[in-house]
Amino acid sequence: MNQVLQNLKTGATELLPVPAPAGRAGGLLVATRRSLISAGTERMLVEFGQANLLAKARSQPERVRQVLDKVRTDGLLPTLETVFARLDEPMPLGYCNAGLVLEVGGGVVGFSVGDRAASNGPHAEIVAVPANLCARIPDAVSDDAAAFTVLGAVALQGIRLAAPTLGESVAVIGLGLVGLMAVQMLRANGCQVLGIDLDAGRLALARQFGAETVDLRQVSDPVRAALAFSNGRGIDAALITASTASSEPVHQAAQMCRKRGRIVLVGVTGLELFRADFYEKELTFQVSCSYGPGRYDPAYENQGYDYPIGYVRWTEQRNFEAVLQLMADGSLDVEPLISHRVPLHEAPRAYSVLTEDRSALGIVLTYPEETPDLSRTIPVVPAVTRQVEGKVVVGMIGAGNYASLVLLPALARTPAQLRAIASGTGMTAAHAAHKYGFEQASSDYRTLFDDPALNTVFIATPHDSHARMVIEALRAGKHVFVEKPLALNHSELAAVREAHAKATGCQLMVGYNRRFSPLAAQLKKRLERRSEPLSLIYTVNAGAIPADHWTQDPSVGGGRIIGEACHFIDLLRFLVEAPIVAVQAAMLGDHPGLSVRQDKMTIILQFADGSTGAVHYLANGSKRYPKERIEVFSEGRVAVIDNWKTLRGFGWPGLVPGRLWRQDKGHRAEVAAFIDLVASGGSPLIPWGELEEVTLTTFAAVERACEPPRGLTPCRRTSCAQPNPEEKVDPC
Repeated sequence: MNQVLQNLKTGATELLPVPAPAGRAGGLLVATRRSLISAGTERMLVEFGQANLLAKARSQPERVRQVLDKVRTDGLLPTLETVFARLDEPMPLGYCNAGLVLEVGGGVVGFSVGDRAASNGPHAEIVAVPANLCARIPDAVSDDAAAFTVLGAVALQGIRLAAPTLGESVAVIGLGLVGLMAVQMLRANGCQVLGIDLDAGRLALARQFGAETVDLRQVSDPVRAALAFSNGRGIDAALITASTASSEPVHQAAQMCRKRGRIVLVGVTGLELFRADFYEKELTFQVSCSYGPGRYDPAYENQGYDYPIGYVRWTEQRNFEAVLQLMADGSLDVEPLISHRVPLHEAPRAYSVLTEDRSALGIVLTYPEETPDLSRTIPVVPAVTRQVEGKVVVGMIGAGNYASLVLLPALARTPAQLRAIASGTGMTAAHAAHKYGFEQASSDYRTLFDDPALNTVFIATPHDSHARMVIEALRAGKHVFVEKPLALNHSELAAVREAHAKATGCQLMVGYNRRFSPLAAQLKKRLERRSEPLSLIYTVNAGAIPADHWTQDPSVGGGRIIGEACHFIDLLRFLVEAPIVAVQAAMLGDHPGLSVRQDKMTIILQFADGSTGAVHYLANGSKRYPKERIEVFSEGRVAVIDNWKTLRGFGWPGLVPGRLWRQDKGHRAEVAAFIDLVASGGSPLIPWGELEEVTLTTFAAVERACEPPRGLTPCRRTSCAQPNPEEKVDPC
């Protein structure tokens, strides 16, 4: 199938072949019939992509600050590589879609195959959309009109926040698609509407819909015009649907409002507010969030949990339905808003119109009537030609940030044959396949397991899928490299253990890359001749992640200790080279300011040889401080690795200080070693016992940290006085 994609690096808008998305539980698979280009949002994205690097930076100062922080900690070259890689990722355009339901996912009610549905799907021949972001299209509403549903919901949500009542006067500042639909809805609500813009055609449409208008090209003082419109009282509410960097629309809205008037920002403006504007009149100001309640809530949008109608009357889905009903009964007429109809195969021309013709309003993309290609695996013509040996034939599952920025560049440097790559949407898989030299792209990862030519699978998907995919791959007789973590709980780990035991001849590797860093290898070599136990301190300045991020969800990401701290536990296990026999852990105490405590934890490890290790995993530090520091104390000596760029020794004869010209956490060496192992055979890079031990240790750390404090009761265990190195203690 074909999809419209924007390259933020080159600015090119292209129609490219991608695999058809797979249907999923809780969602719909829809064959698109019409989609609407959002003149405001999509013009902004296209113009951003076409801007030079300096202009891009100026438009996003907050991103620039993040880049500078990364330069300070990681260095200039790795930061630039990350920035350019992010800009090179394709961005799907569009979020106003109308089409025919092809598949109904498990758990979905209210939809059937063959229904027409409006959704926020992108400009693509087939879209996979969560059911709560869809609404059935009434028979009286055309496909052309239904494509306006999502933008109509944006306008409707802003109106709901303004809460206008019958007879009130409302100003709509900015008469684009959202503004003009807002005019009609406000008129249907019995309001007197004043439309403000500087485009003659849009002002004429607003008058056609029953509004009085102010032409900013002719009227120097829109505030005076608004006061005259409201008989000197001041307007009751203002809806700002303009897109500008200026704060003037907010200032003018405040000046034209009556005492205790309401202002709702639906569009994009500057937010330099003047206190006097709001203080003297006790005005309210609110920013509207997209389509309505439920937007950006993963539980509502992705997991399908609806809000009870008795508590949240108007969710984003119910706003979709309300807009469609207004269209069905004639209260909302979008036909006059359509300025262009462009066939999908001419989509790049439509975006040229969007950026070159400022009067363009509603640009509707029309799609072929025949059923599109449903192929979920497609051949790809790579952008590069690679020298391959053919002994190792690789499939990659996942094409997200980590895979694209780390694993795929490392794989491209090996002699492995890159056979196929799969991702949930298929779009990112197609881009990665073209860029790195894979032969196929797919939206169905199971095709990789079914391919007899493929003998090795890399898994870089969300954490909750790791154990399941590892088991499926081992059962299919594939060698497996899985990113951490291996499993999220004991039952998953037990299932992996069983599958691994049965998969004789299959290598299983977890992406514990730090033990492959040249600095870690150099330090490990210096520790070989030690005669006493080690004391190790690993400080991780992990950085804050919002509480609602998927990695913080125990059922999806496992939490940051299980999901990421396993890296650091594994490195200490590697350096000590002795089993972990005991685990203790403590996290910050309960406090109103802490939405998450588990990512601020200290983990104490005791090893069978008497060594101890402390992992301080802290998400409450500064981004300007280096992320990782390892300190090893032994026999009057100290060795320190700073952020994987330097190795220093203090009182350590023979330990030559190391300084890398760029940060190296061992990713390339790890991937190269695994490919070589599959090609040549031999013992696992990390024995199963260590993989299991590290995973169990993360489980134990979380369990220990959640236990109530034990106070200061003295320990009476005799083993504390004379530890028995032969005693084996399960970390859990």
